[in-house]
Amino acid sequence: MNSTHGSLLARRRFLTGGLAVGAAALLGAPLHDMACAAATRPSFAGEGQRRADAMPQRRLGALEVSAIGLGCLPMVGYYGGSYAKKDMIALIRRAFDSGVTFFDTAEVYGPYTSEEWVGEALAPVRHQVTIATKFGFGVEEGQPTALNSRPDHIRRAVEGSLRRLRTDHIDLLYQHRVDPKVPMEDVAGTVQDLIREGKVLHFGLSEASARSIRRAHAVQPVSAVQSEYSLLWREPETKIFPTLQELGIGLVPYCPLGRGFLTGAIDEHSRFSTGRLATLPQFTPEALKHNMPLPHLIRAWAERKHCTMSQFAIAWLLAQAPWIAPIPGTTNPAHLDDFLGAAGVSLTAEELQAFEREYARIELMGHRADAFTESQIDK
Repeated sequence: MNSTHGSLLARRRFLTGGLAVGAAALLGAPLHDMACAAATRPSFAGEGQRRADAMPQRRLGALEVSAIGLGCLPMVGYYGGSYAKKDMIALIRRAFDSGVTFFDTAEVYGPYTSEEWVGEALAPVRHQVTIATKFGFGVEEGQPTALNSRPDHIRRAVEGSLRRLRTDHIDLLYQHRVDPKVPMEDVAGTVQDLIREGKVLHFGLSEASARSIRRAHAVQPVSAVQSEYSLLWREPETKIFPTLQELGIGLVPYCPLGRGFLTGAIDEHSRFSTGRLATLPQFTPEALKHNMPLPHLIRAWAERKHCTMSQFAIAWLLAQAPWIAPIPGTTNPAHLDDFLGAAGVSLTAEELQAFEREYARIELMGHRADAFTESQIDK
C-alpha cells in the first residue's frame, strides 16, 4: 500500500457499512464492569498510591482482555536504547496498576529477554492477567530470523516460553509469522494438542492472510489475529476485517501509534540514520515530509476532543469495532500513562464520519516494512 487512496473506496464502503455508523452503539454498549475484581485483585502500587479505575474490557473470540494492552517489544531495545530490567519490570507493573490485564511478548524479543521480564513482573498476579506470546522463528535452532513452525519446534518453543514466563499455561499463543513450508493445518493441529494438554488456552495468528486465517480456524478456533494497524497503515481493513468479523475473531493492532509518528514526537525534521526506523520506507525524509498532513489532522482532532494525539489515535482504533484491542508499546512511564488515557476518549458515529472525510483527502507515502520483513508477511 503506497497510498491511502489505493484502497480508499473499499475501506470507506466497509466502514460506512458497519463500523463508523455503529461506533456510537459500540462505544456506548455495556462493557464488562471490572470494579469488583479491581477492588480485590493484588496491586503493585506503593502504599498510599491510588489505583486507576479499571479499564473497559474487550472480547477477542472467547478471550476477554483489557481494551488496551501493553506491547513489550520496545523494552529490549528493538527501536534503540538500552533499558534496565528493574525499570521495565516497574513499567509492566505500573500498567497493571492502571488497569491493563493484556500483555504481549514473544520468544524472539531479545531473544527471550522480554518473556523473562514479563514473567517476573507478573508472577505475583499471574491469574489476574492475560499473557500472549509467540512462536514461529528459529530461535531454538539459533536462526532467529528464519521462519520455523514445524510441530517439534512449536513444542520446544512453548516449553521455553512457559519456563521464562513462570507459568503453567499460555493464555494466547500466536504463530508469529505464517511458515509457507509447514501446512497451516499442521500448525493449528499442534496448537490444538497443546490446548488439550492445558499448556495453551487460546490460539492466535500474526500477520496472516484471510486464507490462512480460515484454514487455521477450520482446525482450531482462532481467538485473535495480530497485525500492524493504525491511522498510518490501514491495509487490514480491506484484507482481513471481513474475515475476522465473519468468524468472530478479534484484532490486536501493534504499532497503533505509527512508531511515534502519530504522537507528534516525529516530524518532517526527524532523521534516522541507524536503528529500526532507518530501514522503514515511511520514515525517509521524503515520506516524513509528505505525510505530515496526517499528524496535523490528528492534532486538530485531539484539541477538539481535549485529549492528546496518542489518545486520539488509539481512541480511533477502539471505535472501529468492539473486537479490537491495541497493544501500544513503550519504555517511558509518562508515555504509558498518556496512551492508556485513550480508554476514556469516545468518538461518536458523526465524529468518525467527519474525521473520515478529512482523512480521505490525505495521500500517504511509503510502505510500512523493509523488503526482508515484508517477504515474511503472509499474503
